[in-house]
Amino acid sequence: MTGFERGLRTAKGLLLPVFTAALLSGCVVGPDYRTPLMVVPATWSDRTGTKPAKPAELSKWWLKLRDPELNALVEQAVAGNLDVATAKAKIREARASYRQSVGTLFPSADGSASATRNKVAAATSGGTGSETYDQYQAGFDASWELDLFGANRRSVEAARYGLDASQEELRSTLLTLVGDVASNYVQARGYQTRIALARRSAASQRQTAELTRTMALAGTATAADVAKAMGQASSTEADVPSLEASYAEAVHRLSVLTGRPPAALIARLKRPTPIPTPRLPIPTGIPADILLTRPDVRMAERQCAQYTAKIGQAEAARYPSVSLTGDISTTALKLGDLGRNSTIGWSFGPTLSVPLFNAGQLQAAVDVAKAQRDQYFIAYKAAVLTALEDVENTLVSLSQERIRNGKLASSAKSYGDAARLERTLYKAGETSVLDVLDAERSAYSADDTLLQSRVSIATDYIALNKALGGGWDGTIDSSKPEIIDAKTGPRLASDTQ
Repeated sequence: MTGFERGLRTAKGLLLPVFTAALLSGCVVGPDYRTPLMVVPATWSDRTGTKPAKPAELSKWWLKLRDPELNALVEQAVAGNLDVATAKAKIREARASYRQSVGTLFPSADGSASATRNKVAAATSGGTGSETYDQYQAGFDASWELDLFGANRRSVEAARYGLDASQEELRSTLLTLVGDVASNYVQARGYQTRIALARRSAASQRQTAELTRTMALAGTATAADVAKAMGQASSTEADVPSLEASYAEAVHRLSVLTGRPPAALIARLKRPTPIPTPRLPIPTGIPADILLTRPDVRMAERQCAQYTAKIGQAEAARYPSVSLTGDISTTALKLGDLGRNSTIGWSFGPTLSVPLFNAGQLQAAVDVAKAQRDQYFIAYKAAVLTALEDVENTLVSLSQERIRNGKLASSAKSYGDAARLERTLYKAGETSVLDVLDAERSAYSADDTLLQSRVSIATDYIALNKALGGGWDGTIDSSKPEIIDAKTGPRLASDTQ
């Protein structure tokens, strides 16, 4: 057995018992996390029945809008949205941080090797002489911080909770994304329908103006009547440009949400389709469900857990720390002599560090960690209250808008009947042009308001599903990194497929 091997075996014999004793004697300081208990109402305020509430049906809720184009846009947005790509990168960062934290629980070792050529000059009786020689050295150093009071274990715990929080952040981003895609799509279809209504109404009013012009030539109407009829038609036509602008903005927003340039979807969505209509009512479950279904609430809870673990990290810094260090090295004048005819050296020993005086800095660090934990606990409570408020608001808005829509439908039908009757009477000369214009204006306004109400119902349906925690429940690969191209710049890996 060489001297190097004997030194290595001796070091192992000293290290292993100490490592075992350290693992068995270690403890963890600081508070252990427990999920906070939150008091929430037993039912939503709009429930009046005695039957148990059915759980909310949140899986792919947008499919109930029954629009294939919307379904395709949601899929494409999940694949290409830049906020989703950022959230996935944060998950990869959190995973790497977790692996870093786990690494602190284990010993570390470094190997080294060197080769040098040396020259030594010496004075002799005959003058000055010199000697040149080669020197080779090899060895390794090892160290291990014994986690006696759990600082590293608390760090791993905090990193694990941080990873959980980053995953919930991705789910929250997806929830917002799907809701935004659906809302902007509904708005776009609503503007298309309103544009078509404005053009139909303006064409009808132009016909009334032409009829009035003909009657003026016959002496049964005046030039003022013609001017009023033409003015009303132009006023209705003036609504089209502003509606077109709003439609374009909605389409541009949809394009950006899918990760593409603003004009990418203009040709694709050019053909008008009806405003998506959801099936109502929908089950909403009970308020306690949002503690499990809302990703922003779950993220706030995980952050509270993360900062609870950091209190233990700060607390452990107030206690003594012990590190074990050791090294083995061998030196020879020839490369082949390393490990055989060489100088062997090794050292091993513990290092104890005890905080004696730091002017209260370590205690202040504990207080800082506790204050941060309290802030995240408050943020968790605020997230729960906000979630409850979101659901209550959307429930009220949706139920009231449905009532309003029924009244508006009745109003639009009555005004439409009145406009048709007034035009018939006007042609027969039994009413004035002012009555016709007033009836047409009222009919157009009632129809346009009804269309806006239909958009509001669909938007409230979307908002309710978002408030209940409905997001994307498909598979998301957060391990796929971005690809950086020297010429084209960053692009998502999915863009290359």
